[in-house]
Amino acid sequence: MDGPIAADGAAAQAARPTAARPAAAPTVIGIDCATVATNVGLARARHEDGGWRLIDAFVASPARPPATVVTDWLRDDPRALLALDAPLGWPAALGPSLAPHRAGAPLNAPIETLFNRVTDRALQARLGKRPLEVGADRIARTAWAALDLLQRLRTATGCPIPLAWAPDGVDLPAAIEVYPAGTLIAHGLPTRGYKHPESEPRAAIGACLGARLDLAGLDVATTPGHTLDAVLCVAAGLDFLTGAALGPDDPEVARREGWIWVRG
Repeated sequence: MDGPIAADGAAAQAARPTAARPAAAPTVIGIDCATVATNVGLARARHEDGGWRLIDAFVASPARPPATVVTDWLRDDPRALLALDAPLGWPAALGPSLAPHRAGAPLNAPIETLFNRVTDRALQARLGKRPLEVGADRIARTAWAALDLLQRLRTATGCPIPLAWAPDGVDLPAAIEVYPAGTLIAHGLPTRGYKHPESEPRAAIGACLGARLDLAGLDVATTPGHTLDAVLCVAAGLDFLTGAALGPDDPEVARREGWIWVRG
C-alpha cells in the first residue's frame, strides 16, 4: 500500500494491546534504510485509545524523500521513537587498526573484531543469525545513509535526536537500531523469503503484527518488502518501549559501536 493508511471498519475495531509505557513515546517511526529513496520503507504508528495503530506505511520516492517525510512526522509529534534498520556504528577495533596501517602490512586485530560488532556476534549466538558485516560489506553505504538521514532530521527539526538506551528517561525524539529479521526470529516467525509479497511466511507475520497493533487495513500478504520491513521496525520499537528488547552487557562498547534492539 502506497500512502497513508485508512482503516476499514473491521480493522478499526481490532483489539489493541496495551503498551507498558505508552507515555514514553506515543509515536514510533520505522525506517527501512537504503541508499536511494525508492528503497526506503517508512512506517508510523501512534498510541491511541490504549493501543497502537498504524497510520502510515509506504516506500519513499524522489517526490517524497525520507528526510522530508520524517521531518513532517516529527513536527506533527516530536515525542517519537525512530527505529532504523541500519547499523549506526562500526566495530570499535576497525578505526584504530586502519589508521596507522600501510599497504602490505598485517592488521594486528582478530578478524572477528574488525568486521562485525559485539551486537552482531551477540545476535548470532542468541538467534543463529548474524546481520551483514558493516566493516566489510556494502551495508556500510546504508549505514552512512542512515547516519546522514539522522543528521538531516536534526538540522531540520532542531532536535538532538540522541540514541536511546532505555525505554524511560530518554530525550525525545530519539533513535534506536533494529533488525527486522532478528525481530521475526525472536517472535518465532520464519524469515526465509519473507520480503517477497505472497510468500509463505507472510500469513504468520501478519497474524503476529495484527495482534500487536491495529494494522488499519494494511495487507501484509501483498505489501512491498521495504514497507513490511518498516512496519517490522515499528514492531521492534514497541519491543523496546515495553522493555522486552535486550540491552548490552557492556554499555560503553555499545555506545561506541551501536546496539541492535531485539526482543529477548
